[in-house]
Amino acid sequence: MARLQIKDVVKRYGKTEVVHGINLDIEDKEFVVFVGPSGCGKSTTLRMIAGLEEISGGTMSIGDKVINDLAPKDRGVAMVFQNYALYPHMNVFDNMSFGLKIKKRPKEEIKRRVEEAAAILGLEEFLYRKPSQLSGGQRQRVAMGRAIVRHPEIFLFDEPLSNLDAKLRTQMRIEMKKLHRRVDSTIIYVTHDQVEAMTLGDRIVVMKDGHIVQQGKPLELFAHPVNTFVAGFIGSPPMNLMPAVVEGGEDAMKLKFEGELVLPIPAKEGSQISLGQKVVVGIRAEDLTLEGEQPGLPEDWKVSGVVDVVEPLGNETHVHVDLSGTRVLAKCEGRRIVTPGDTVKMEANLKHLHVFDAETTNSIY
Repeated sequence: MARLQIKDVVKRYGKTEVVHGINLDIEDKEFVVFVGPSGCGKSTTLRMIAGLEEISGGTMSIGDKVINDLAPKDRGVAMVFQNYALYPHMNVFDNMSFGLKIKKRPKEEIKRRVEEAAAILGLEEFLYRKPSQLSGGQRQRVAMGRAIVRHPEIFLFDEPLSNLDAKLRTQMRIEMKKLHRRVDSTIIYVTHDQVEAMTLGDRIVVMKDGHIVQQGKPLELFAHPVNTFVAGFIGSPPMNLMPAVVEGGEDAMKLKFEGELVLPIPAKEGSQISLGQKVVVGIRAEDLTLEGEQPGLPEDWKVSGVVDVVEPLGNETHVHVDLSGTRVLAKCEGRRIVTPGDTVKMEANLKHLHVFDAETTNSIY
């Protein structure tokens, strides 16, 4: 069973600590994505799992076996790198089979494993081509195939799609989902791209500055970010985050933004908001639309603004609007015609309002 346990794991380079006592359990056959900005510790953590970096403190276990001091080849993991790392003088078959040949596996077994992996990845017709004769997506599939033939307990992927163009990345995300279903193994995937994280993972682990900030299913993180960092990082386009002050009375509190914008705060169980508190308010673009696109909202959830920038995407249009001194990004239906300078009425779905304490940045509503 390929259950990975990470307990109080620390990584130091000299006196500099870059991973700070993280704890995480990854279940057998789970697809877990580590996501975060550059320098957050996600790739370092992956390399510690692979055995390419020493663990400075804590323990890592696969099943009931502590792997801290095991050589990479003895851990039962296979890693796919960002730059493919293919041997240019070898054809696809030889690249995929190289690790098995080093282990002196029988020729019949090597041939069978390579052909099985090639069938999974759609590489059958490319087995005797050199890497220089392949596209970027095909090369990445070869790198995946080299990992698959080893039959590892855990697959490790370190930003494998970042060198591909946008169309290929979309295609390869689909291939990754299919791969997980076919190989039926544990996958740990590192990326800085939150779209990849949302579309691929059974569970997302958000990292910042060597700490795990939040973990959970993609839609849990999207709907319930624990702080402004997760709120701004998860979701595309990013959540609107705006400073405000809580005003009004105890039974009718309001948010006073920069400029003249004021919005009510709907009553909500568990709210920790208090009068006079400085907060950061979060509203996603899909909850801020042109009038008529969210029928049934109360009148005091509607505000007027002036369009600044319009970004047509076809299926939808992103609209940058100045709401009486507060700038926001909103969405509207793709066929609606909006031009810069238009005065528009906006609808804010405050059922999905997020409020964070300005000092701690933690969610309080």
